[in-house]
Amino acid sequence: MQISKYLVANEQDRKWGLTISTVGYEEIAPGDPYPTRGHADGYYFNCDEGRELNEYQLLYITEGEGVFKSDHFKEAPLHEGDMFLLFPDERHSYHPLPQIGWKSFWIGFKGRNIDDRVKAGFLSIEKPIYHIGFSGEIVQLYKTAYETAINEAPYSQQMLAGIVNHMLGVMYALERNLILNKNYTHMDMINRARLRIREELESNLTIQEIAEDLGVSYSNFRKLFKEYTGLSPSGYQQDLKLQRAKELLSTTNMSVKEIAYRLNFDSPDYFSAKFKIKTGRKPSEMRKKEK
Repeated sequence: MQISKYLVANEQDRKWGLTISTVGYEEIAPGDPYPTRGHADGYYFNCDEGRELNEYQLLYITEGEGVFKSDHFKEAPLHEGDMFLLFPDERHSYHPLPQIGWKSFWIGFKGRNIDDRVKAGFLSIEKPIYHIGFSGEIVQLYKTAYETAINEAPYSQQMLAGIVNHMLGVMYALERNLILNKNYTHMDMINRARLRIREELESNLTIQEIAEDLGVSYSNFRKLFKEYTGLSPSGYQQDLKLQRAKELLSTTNMSVKEIAYRLNFDSPDYFSAKFKIKTGRKPSEMRKKEK
């Protein structure tokens, strides 16, 4: 069984940064032929020869098992709870295992929004498979995308672009969290460190002291902290201090100098420089605006 919808986008839609071309769902029972018929021109393919698309496609296997391969990725199994991303101009092939079959969703799209994420390294042609497990949220996003495509109301391309962006964000976060959460000891250590930084924001606590108290070397602690949070521990601490400084500038009459020393910056000038880099204006300028 297959249900699908193909869409067109106009020039104004393309200016939005992401347009959607197709969305659908299929169920392949054990022994059923694959690929199914009914695909638009350019989408049907022979599993042995593979195909190239001029767009991205994101597929999600909710039941069953299969196989995937591409020019940049050797053949690998697909399992229930796997998502995989097809890249434009990349020859690929995939299919369910004949004796098992599968149930899968797909959505196709293109635009500078997704191109930018690939260029930034969030998504890679060398790593097209994402192990996220079963996600009711992802399933609902596919269903909502299909309903939106069927209705084809005005500005449905913009609605669908929002759904795809949400889907990609959920997929990326789910897999990253599953990877990180495999080591509960490290996760617990980073959570304790973040709490201590927050609680002692106005003290002269150093990152080296935190690492020492947690019984880990500074270099290893810094590496783990950045892996889990995306920030260095000192960067995380400084960002929180600057947030606190904004609060003090808005809610107290403390001078810039007093705030700088209260938050243990080396000097008022250093504080002002960091504040401007973070906010785009000096503390004194923000104080005047607040008044």
